[in-house]
Amino acid sequence: MTTSWPVPDLADVLAARQRIAPYLQPTPLYRYPALDALAGTRVWVKHENHLPVGAFKVRGGVNLISQLSADERRRGVIAASTGNHGQSVAYAADLFGVRAVICMPEQANPVKVESMQALGAEVVFRGRDFDEAREHCEQQAAEHGYRYIHSGNEPGLIAGVATYTVEIVAAQPDTEVIVVPVGGGSGAAGACVAAKAIRPSIEVIAVQSEAAPAAYRSWQAGTLVTDTNSTFAEGLATRSAFELPQQILRDQLDDFVLVSEDALKSATRLMIEKTRNLVEPAGAAALAAVLSTPERFAGRNVAIVCSGGNISPAQLAALWPAAG
Repeated sequence: MTTSWPVPDLADVLAARQRIAPYLQPTPLYRYPALDALAGTRVWVKHENHLPVGAFKVRGGVNLISQLSADERRRGVIAASTGNHGQSVAYAADLFGVRAVICMPEQANPVKVESMQALGAEVVFRGRDFDEAREHCEQQAAEHGYRYIHSGNEPGLIAGVATYTVEIVAAQPDTEVIVVPVGGGSGAAGACVAAKAIRPSIEVIAVQSEAAPAAYRSWQAGTLVTDTNSTFAEGLATRSAFELPQQILRDQLDDFVLVSEDALKSATRLMIEKTRNLVEPAGAAALAAVLSTPERFAGRNVAIVCSGGNISPAQLAALWPAAG
């Protein structure tokens, strides 16, 4: 598989780290004995939910939009998102004075919608899922001349989000495994780019819901495929994979696992209970993978990426239904 986009390398990641440093602080890497006991190994949580807008993608947004040309800034940017990519673009656009339009599914997470609107982005609702919103977004970009910021096929986004992996290894040099949730795959691709350049022995493992397995199936097949999408975790919800992340994952990813919806729900509850953090379902996917296959991680130093914390009140209530 070859793509039309250059694959970022460690130099790009380190340059991104310098660009985002004035705007985004490194996130904590915390170890919780209660999670160690559940997992049967040593687990560190990379708290990307502590970033502005509560998700890892803002790293990529700031890196990319900081590099736009004057003409691109004048034309404005547009993106399609279930939430966290859109928040990333909205945050960075607000930071650099650029107009942003975000296309979202009609039943989008209201927490994420409100965040984007508060940042000054215009939110357009179209379609029943991410892919239908993306199709509308691409039409609008062509019609109005916006700079379209794809959620996966953007080297600047991947280099930006890869900075969390540099932080993981700096904070915990003995890290042996990094487990990363996957929707489109930019986070896992970035983890591969950074980790394999810093220390090739670090394993990077991707995790996706079995109810939305397009990226997993594409990685297995070595070509882009579409699949079903019925996951409740909107951060993992896409029916199609993306070329640039898939190329990187095919070349560098060590393993890719699927977890059930029940495992995601259980892991979300556990993350909230044991870490005292608000965690969205996608942000708990890495823990779900560790708990679903404990033998895979036993006796190893494992970093799990909590990719986001933007859980809606309705989602939160559904995790603990009223007794009786």
